[in-house]
Amino acid sequence: MPEESSEASSPPSNDATPAPVPAAAGESEDWATRYKYLYADFENFRRRTEKNREAIGRQARAGLVRELLPIFEAFRGAKAAVAHLPPSDPVRHGLELLDREWSTFLKREGVEPVAAVGEPFRPEEEEAVGEAPATTDHPEGTVLEIVQQGYRFYGGVLRPAKVVVARAATDAAAGDAREEAA
Repeated sequence: MPEESSEASSPPSNDATPAPVPAAAGESEDWATRYKYLYADFENFRRRTEKNREAIGRQARAGLVRELLPIFEAFRGAKAAVAHLPPSDPVRHGLELLDREWSTFLKREGVEPVAAVGEPFRPEEEEAVGEAPATTDHPEGTVLEIVQQGYRFYGGVLRPAKVVVARAATDAAAGDAREEAA
């Protein structure tokens, strides 16, 4: 028995690995894995908040542009009213300069007009406020007149256009027209 006690009191040899070391190695791998997951979560959070920030900024700009549209349309009406003036007239020249500035501003903000005369009617971007008979120049289902221009903003509709659409005469209307001719 005394031999056993001497072996128990002797220091461990360098060849033997103590028991706590394997637990520490496993623990460091666990921390490395946790770090990777935490870092990935943080990157996802950063991207998500950046997208949210951009969306909020776009919404704010859309609100501002929506408020400026009536002013822009009033300006366009004033420009059309002075179109009969000679090109050298200072008022006409000033309005042309303002028109270039408005166009540059709207283009920079990503605002595009929606409706065009002669183009097919698109109910997702345009609102039909009237109908008129179709002609050879404007077949059925095309825009005849733009009552109020609509605008797109970064792919979405800022304001739908109000248009008059070409429609073929209905059978009842065609029958009434034949009866009147007879």
